[in-house]
Amino acid sequence: MPTHFPHSRSRRAWLALLGAAALAGACTTVDIGAPPPLERGARWVLLPIMNHTETPQAGLRAEAIIEALMRAQGVRSLKRYPAGMNNESLFEPLERKQFDAALAWARGDGARYALAGAVDEWRYKVGVDGEPAIGLALQVIDLANGEVVWSATGGKTGWSREALSAVAQRLARQLLLPVITAARAS
Repeated sequence: MPTHFPHSRSRRAWLALLGAAALAGACTTVDIGAPPPLERGARWVLLPIMNHTETPQAGLRAEAIIEALMRAQGVRSLKRYPAGMNNESLFEPLERKQFDAALAWARGDGARYALAGAVDEWRYKVGVDGEPAIGLALQVIDLANGEVVWSATGGKTGWSREALSAVAQRLARQLLLPVITAARAS
């Protein structure tokens, strides 16, 4: 027997319930700092994104997405740290000393701002649906004084059969929006 909605109020309630269920399937939680004032024409560096997950090379994957987003959104003066400063491999996690070496390199290279961060989750959830789940924490460091001038963190899940990289790209774009906007405006 077909479902019948005799009243428009019942139909709206049903649609609202369906909408709420759809949103619960792909959730996002973010905390994003206010956009910092940035120096006009400043040079940027992308530092190693630390991998705090059990997924090999999740930090390198996040770096590739973040670098592409920054460039695509107009941050042209972005330089990536030298590859030799990241020892993230399938068997050795990135050590804090490599991050410190990359930070020292950035200061010596004359950059003004460094974008750094960590991947806290990068996986498909266990279960029938296998939803992708991403967790990122990002920060901008003013290399002139070593202060963190902006930070954001977030977690996002996607729909089953959705690409992990697509969910990561949406989360990274959402987190980086204030910084990209401030960098372009400066």
